[in-house]
Amino acid sequence: MLKLDASLLNDIPPFSRLSSDQIREILDQATPQRWDEGATVFRAGDEAERFFLLLDGTIRVVRTTPEGEQIVPLHIPRGQLFGIAPALSLTAYPASAVAAEECLTLCWPSRLWQGFVARYDGFASETWRTIGERMQHLHDRVEELATRAVEQRIAAVLLQILNQSGRKVKTGIEIPFPITRATIAEMTGTTLHTVSRLLSAWEKQGIVASSRKHITVTDPHRLVLISGSGADQSFLK
Repeated sequence: MLKLDASLLNDIPPFSRLSSDQIREILDQATPQRWDEGATVFRAGDEAERFFLLLDGTIRVVRTTPEGEQIVPLHIPRGQLFGIAPALSLTAYPASAVAAEECLTLCWPSRLWQGFVARYDGFASETWRTIGERMQHLHDRVEELATRAVEQRIAAVLLQILNQSGRKVKTGIEIPFPITRATIAEMTGTTLHTVSRLLSAWEKQGIVASSRKHITVTDPHRLVLISGSGADQSFLK
């Protein structure tokens, strides 16, 4: 992995504005690791000793309420940093990171963070952009929970995942990583029963098709209408 061609990462934030020599310098300090589906990369409250770049796969961010309920605020797609507690001046991870599918990561000791930000301008700017996007996403999620009906929230979450990671297949657009109805419930602040009832109804209406842990949206336009918002439809292009 340490001999990975730096040009392969040219289009991946935070490398996209760096020279090949700069990318090489960063890669030479990285440690690669592969994670099986369901593996915990780190837990909330753990000392933030490392930060990560997701080369392949999907990371599920999980938080646990004081009452012990799990909340899934977002999924992180390939090509993004995660576990970047040093960027937020935190010494512990604020949430857990779980491999939603088999994942490949690079990681660096957190002690290198400030040096990377100071030395590599492109690294810093892409990092702040990513943090800003995630903060906006979390703001939108809080607004959805407060103002929108449950079927709109579920539709909006599926659309957000499609826009971020969706893969076109013959029958529609597929969520490319395993996702259970329980996880959707944790993402939308509702119950497993409600998610199961709505997905079953949408399946009968030809809007979605589901099998064990996998969902394909067969009529994304109708899902956009159900969401009741000006949802990003770039995944349809």
